[in-house]
Amino acid sequence: MSYHNPFTPPRKSATFDDHTLAEIRRAAATGIYDIRGGGTKRKVPHFDDLLFLGASISRYPLEGYREKCDTSVVLGTRFAKKPIELKIPITIAGMSFGALSGNAKEALGRGATLAGTSTTTGDGGMTDEERGHSEKLVYQYLPSRYGMNPKDLRRADAIEVVVGQGAKPGGGGMLLGQKISDRVAQMRNLPMGIDQRSACRHPDWTGPDDLEIKILELREITDWEKPIYVKVGGARPYYDTALAVKAGADVVVLDGMQGGTAATQDVFIEHVGMPTLACIRPAVQALQDLGMHRKVQLVISGGIRSGADVAKALALGADAVAIGTAALVAIGDNDPKWEEEYQKLGTTAGAYDDWHEGKDPAGITTQDPELAARLDPVAAGRRLANYLKVMTLEAQTIARACGKNKLHNLEPEDLCALTMEAAAMAQVPLAGTSWYPGKGGF
Repeated sequence: MSYHNPFTPPRKSATFDDHTLAEIRRAAATGIYDIRGGGTKRKVPHFDDLLFLGASISRYPLEGYREKCDTSVVLGTRFAKKPIELKIPITIAGMSFGALSGNAKEALGRGATLAGTSTTTGDGGMTDEERGHSEKLVYQYLPSRYGMNPKDLRRADAIEVVVGQGAKPGGGGMLLGQKISDRVAQMRNLPMGIDQRSACRHPDWTGPDDLEIKILELREITDWEKPIYVKVGGARPYYDTALAVKAGADVVVLDGMQGGTAATQDVFIEHVGMPTLACIRPAVQALQDLGMHRKVQLVISGGIRSGADVAKALALGADAVAIGTAALVAIGDNDPKWEEEYQKLGTTAGAYDDWHEGKDPAGITTQDPELAARLDPVAAGRRLANYLKVMTLEAQTIARACGKNKLHNLEPEDLCALTMEAAAMAQVPLAGTSWYPGKGGF
């Protein structure tokens, strides 16, 4: 005979929580794995676990209304004849036309140009609208080769060879048939309306030696003018950064697991890769060991949300950051004004991540003409520019408080950590101490 203690409420398992139980039931009912967009939803150590040590007596702060704080950065100074000069160290990450609507891509271009920074094409090629509205445009060269042609390589301001992505290191991309419109199909040389899955590796090279050859080919096609970036997912940042540098990269883009994606398996998003915070210091160490820190620029992406995040990434050794999800939110993604329609899709504003279905009420992650028309690219571009301006001002405010007249003068010494995990990952002291786990050896 069982007995239930009336004074103790029923307890649910921490291991088999509601989400886990629902996933087991869904898998048992459908026989397929879950696909979604966005980034990881689990809590991992992040920039919020770091604090800046502002100036007092031992440091001299700068007066915000009188003394300048430089935010400019130049990317691609190693070999390129025409490096990219940006007014701010915040760039727009690669998000494809196909994953995003044409209006969304135009809005990103408009906003970035107003702010003095660059955008990135993503998979699937270059649209005329994007090239026309992006003063500085980085062309992504992915394993799929969708839309790739020498003409667009030359029209770009830089080329980003994508080896991996933070949401899915070692995995390829997906674009379901409902988002492959006639125009997307033509650009990617695909049948309209048929699901496609991009390759997880480049078809013509299997390692860093082949990557070196590929980078040389791209330099020759573009007359050595364009900076060549290499993008890797956050998995083995020390070795991947070192090998990218040895292969001839001008810039290394490192994407942590908080980075988003248009669509992939949920199990990838939540269980493959490392937190962005854990990736930066090993990558910087690799550059320092090779004598290439600041000579080869490091761009960090994956969960960047505020000027404080930007300042912390730069203090840990990055030269710039890239934003994706935050940029989409700025132009209107997951806006509560569409709450009624989100609920009809079985979700809510702030949680909508079925970007692959092409039903986005905000008109951003869709190819539906009626939905896409909801997004005004001019107004959305202004919102993005405002957001980038605020991020920059926030980062400047922090830098001045630490006594720095240039964002890139921030350093690990300006930081402390709130948790043991963050202290170990960022290699900065635990708050109130001069120690972090592993201090004394990398």
